[in-house]
Amino acid sequence: MRDANSAGTTRVLVTGVRGKTGVPLAELLGARSGVEVRGGSSDPSTVHLAGVRPTAFSWDDPSGWAAAAGDVDAAYVVRPDRADAPELIGALLAEMPARARVVLLSERDPDHTGPDGWAPRAERAVRDSGRTWTILRPSWFMQVFTDPRFYRDPIVDTGELPFPGGGATVAWIDARDIAAVAERALLDEGHDGRVYELSGPESLSLPSTATLLSPAAGRPVTHREVTVAEAVAGMAGFERDLSVLTFERVRAGRFAATTDTVARVTGRPARTLRDFLADTGPMVRPGSR
Repeated sequence: MRDANSAGTTRVLVTGVRGKTGVPLAELLGARSGVEVRGGSSDPSTVHLAGVRPTAFSWDDPSGWAAAAGDVDAAYVVRPDRADAPELIGALLAEMPARARVVLLSERDPDHTGPDGWAPRAERAVRDSGRTWTILRPSWFMQVFTDPRFYRDPIVDTGELPFPGGGATVAWIDARDIAAVAERALLDEGHDGRVYELSGPESLSLPSTATLLSPAAGRPVTHREVTVAEAVAGMAGFERDLSVLTFERVRAGRFAATTDTVARVTGRPARTLRDFLADTGPMVRPGSR
């Protein structure tokens, strides 16, 4: 484990603690002895995780960063999907002690992401910060199938998975496996300067993905091919531009490759989509809302 501060406690800030990776990561960290978990949220009153200290943190309010991060030993930084992310990440890291270890949640194939080299610049802000660092580059989260902001509602309402796959495959990954890798990188030795490409154990076509969703949904689920324009309808500005680029990268096969990184880092294989749905399948059944 990383050297702790003089009080014998390792202080870890988790930004986005209520997010898909933030919740399972905070739970894993809280189970480790001698770890103080600071759950960063723009509304700390909504953080209710055992062993987690709710902590005010917002990318929109830099004035609170020093209190959240000024004495930490490690930080899990979820890259904000906004145009000024590289600058914000650099400014946050400047508030942290020189000893702090940083784990950045980036994404697969970042060299091709965003206008003005946005994603590479976000990673570079971490690499050039003077802190020890690890970068995580995961494939698409399996949690998009159970999240109403993504695909849960069409699966529940129509039995369809509308996705502009273009015949490509995706190596879906459970966010809990990303959190497990992050926990090791934050607290254990041997991860400094590493870039971890993360995926589930199988690369699935969209029709195959829909077939696996069917038993969990309790009804046949089919993949409906849509255009990228249809997939981003209703979005605007930077969010739309980033989403268009992401779907184009999916269609180009950038999210298809599988890796064994989860197994190598954590000592257990990454979950399959079937495993994931065994835990969460009721969330995509009619009447689950």
